[in-house]
Amino acid sequence: MTDPTSPEPKRIALVAHDDRKGDLLEWAEYNRDILADHILFATGTTGRLLADELDLPVTCFQSGPLGGDQQIGALIASGQLDILIFFWDPMSPQAHDSDVKALVRIAVVWNIPIACNRTSADYLITSPLLGKSRAARPPLTGSRA
Repeated sequence: MTDPTSPEPKRIALVAHDDRKGDLLEWAEYNRDILADHILFATGTTGRLLADELDLPVTCFQSGPLGGDQQIGALIASGQLDILIFFWDPMSPQAHDSDVKALVRIAVVWNIPIACNRTSADYLITSPLLGKSRAARPPLTGSRA
């Protein structure tokens, strides 16, 4: 039986470009106890590395360039994702740059919080709002929920 006073787990996607995978792995290991209370998704190699390193279940999609970014975008558009942690590499050109832009765009359109580096990820994962449901927060003004 679920405790009605316990917070609902968040659905968190973890994505990292090749030059940032080490940063994401270190960050995730440091925050393992928090992440363990949530449902984790990730793109290809990043997901396998996280599952091995953290010994936690991670739903893995395709590699980003092979459609993984779009699969995570589909989760966002269907209301099945709460947080996007995306350690992207702004200093290296990406062959799938249009997919990266589309993922960030869909997260902004659907009002999904995004962390693009360790500091923003730290703020997001330690926010008191992490333990609250979206319904408990005041509604947005405008046309999107």
